[in-house]
Formats: sequence, C-alpha cells, structure tokens
Amino acid sequence: QVQLVESGGGLVQAGASLRLSCVASGRTFRIYAMGWFRQAPGKEREFVAAITRTSGTTSYADSVKGRFAISLDNAKNTVYLQMNSLKPEDTALYYCAADFHGTYTSQYDAWGQGIQVTVSS
Repeated sequence: QVQLVESGGGLVQAGASLRLSCVASGRTFRIYAMGWFRQAPGKEREFVAAITRTSGTTSYADSVKGRFAISLDNAKNTVYLQMNSLKPEDTALYYCAADFHGTYTSQYDAWGQGIQVTVSS
C-alpha cells in the first residue's frame, strides 16, 4: 500500500502563488510516477501535471503550462506543485496520485484525500 497526504492549499487572490506538497509513505518503491489532478465544483476531475520518478520527465495540462511546475524529491518521497499566476479558474480540490505501472498518462493506482485551493478575483 502507498499512502499519499497533500498539504499547502488555501485561499489566495488572483495572481498569487501557492506550493502544494504530497508526501508518499508505505511501499513507495512501487511508484513509477506521481501526478496532480484537480476537480472543480460541477466538473470532472482533470489532469494537471505528472513527473516520472527516475528520469524526471514532466507532463502538463495546456491550461497550466508556463504557470505551474511539478518537481519530485525522491529522498523525501515528496512531490511538489508550484502554482504561480493563479487564476480564479484554478479553484478546485487538488489531488495527488501515484502510478505503479508506467501508465501515468492515463491511469493511477493510489490517490490522496485532496486539498482545497481557492483563488479569489
């Protein structure tokens, strides 16, 4: 089992920055990649960003490219999401996820509980 715990969310004004963190524990050797997703009220959950554990290859949704940056500290089993130039449309519940099989573009195996990010205009 892998457990994921997010932190760092909150309420900010448009244009501000936030950094989300997600600490993985348990059988972390199983993790191939980690990602961030978000779900706004009344909308489906959507992919935000992902990073592979060994090569550090990153992938981003078009809506966050140039504003968000994902990074991984393997020694701490922690993935970060630096969010800059936040917009009200970034308001959502953000989830951390772990991929065990190399399917990080389509499928994840473990999920965190989610953390709220609210951006006021």
